[in-house]
Amino acid sequence: MTDHTILRVVSKVILPYVLLFGLYVQFHGDYGPGGGFQAGVIFAAGFVLYGLIYGLAAVRRVAPPRVIEILVASGVLLYAGTGVLTMLRGGNFLDYGALNPLHPAEGQHLGILVVELGVGITVASVMIAIYSTFAGRGRA
Repeated sequence: MTDHTILRVVSKVILPYVLLFGLYVQFHGDYGPGGGFQAGVIFAAGFVLYGLIYGLAAVRRVAPPRVIEILVASGVLLYAGTGVLTMLRGGNFLDYGALNPLHPAEGQHLGILVVELGVGITVASVMIAIYSTFAGRGRA
């Protein structure tokens, strides 16, 4: 295997910015373009880049498969749990105004933020799991 020094150095420089941009898209998505899906894909792309340069074993050390499985389920539960909570508070499923009946606009903002976070976690972890599965095909 050849040593890709330039790729390793450049990836170490840009990888934090890729992940930071993913977080920016995640938490700025309710004010502008972006949101959970886009942020999840950007975040996962950082892990894929890391895996392409440092190998699948390095990705599995940083993000073990068991942790990824837990994150997939946690993101879905966060999304669905927000909907169930709105129903328990007297609204319809994902009726965010029910989260804060005195100030429905604040409930809307909180609900969107939490649901988009659940989507982002799920998308990122599923994309990492897909990459990890296909990159590991044919290997022990």
